[in-house]
Amino acid sequence: MDESLDAWFAREILVHEDSLVLYLRRCWPQRDDIHDLRQEVYVRIYEAAGKARPAMPKSFLFATARHLMTDRLRRGRVVSIETVGDFDSMNVLIDEISPERRLGARQVLRQLAEAFDRLPDRCREVVWLRRVEELPQKEVAARLGITEKTVEKHVAKGVRMIAEHFYGGDSAQAGRSRQAADAGRETGHEQQQAD
Repeated sequence: MDESLDAWFAREILVHEDSLVLYLRRCWPQRDDIHDLRQEVYVRIYEAAGKARPAMPKSFLFATARHLMTDRLRRGRVVSIETVGDFDSMNVLIDEISPERRLGARQVLRQLAEAFDRLPDRCREVVWLRRVEELPQKEVAARLGITEKTVEKHVAKGVRMIAEHFYGGDSAQAGRSRQAADAGRETGHEQQQAD
């Protein structure tokens, strides 16, 4: 029996409204936008659930909120080309980007987004505030109610996990690679002593 979308939405999503509002208030600087953000999150989830219900609704809710805030930040940073005017009169060089370079950049960006989405929630939040919003460590700690040392640890962990995603998979694989490299150096050192 297929339950109605409205019943599912009320049972799985709306019950987390207070947590969602607190999350949006903590992460979004413009308090006047919180109501609109919440509604847009609900619209996105409702439309997506109409096609296929998410396996983990609460996680999907907060991931959707995070992606919405990211989209809004990106849109806010876009500068209208009309305000810039005529590039020729400004003696501005326009760099033509080849399709291959554009595709490569998109692939790297997609891979970075995947790596970022795999970070644990708190770690992802700290990395976002420190590296994307470029907030001082002290302000991140105060905003999240954690120590500055914890902020440092989350940033280090996040950067390490993103680097592992980009350069060779999981921690176990990275550990095996390091062990193999160390063993190779020891073998080379033993051969030099024997000669």
